[in-house]
Amino acid sequence: MISAQNLHARIGANQVLRDISFELSAGEMLAIIGANGAGKTSLLRTLSGLLPVESGTIHFTGQDISHSQAHLLAREGLIHVPQGRQIIPGLTVRDNLLIGAKNTGLTRETIAELLEQQWQRFPVLKQRQQISGSALSGGEQQMLAIARGLMMQPKVFMLDEPSLGLAPQIVQLIMTTLRQLADQGLAIILVEQVAILALESADRAIVLRNGECAMAGQARELLASRELVNSYLS
Repeated sequence: MISAQNLHARIGANQVLRDISFELSAGEMLAIIGANGAGKTSLLRTLSGLLPVESGTIHFTGQDISHSQAHLLAREGLIHVPQGRQIIPGLTVRDNLLIGAKNTGLTRETIAELLEQQWQRFPVLKQRQQISGSALSGGEQQMLAIARGLMMQPKVFMLDEPSLGLAPQIVQLIMTTLRQLADQGLAIILVEQVAILALESADRAIVLRNGECAMAGQARELLASRELVNSYLS
């Protein structure tokens, strides 16, 4: 579904990614873990077209997208939910969701079906659909950000720190939801600061350190090597 080969990227004079390679198929969840500044967010921004590729290649659904524009990739189903949620606070919950489907070429019937799917997935959003995004709790805003991304019918769904600052029960709901989406066939890339949480949910994982791949493998195997993994997280 998406792959990177020998990916390098920089921000100004700073090399933020060095020789990153991976492949992700439909129905898999890939966790990207590492300490602050390891390159996790930079990797998502590079994959989604927000940060230029210095060298290497990215392929999405068989096409080379190494130099594609972010908004065009989003229309094709490469969806990035950034850290900090970034919902539109002045719009209602319902309108935030409808904006997710805007300019995607979907029919009204399909948009209505997608909206109903989000109500079923996050019932609290249905209850609060006429409330502005700014009036939601942090957990509800994160649910809204995820639901808005799903309104765009992603083929690859990338999320940056969805658990940040949330109560444990909300984190569990979100992780359960992401696991269910992967089991239903969605390809997911999950960036998480809380390594154990990510490894418990994902199929495979990459540990980044200073922009490089320090470890990679099956999530359950890395989870069993917790002491080794933790050595790369500080």
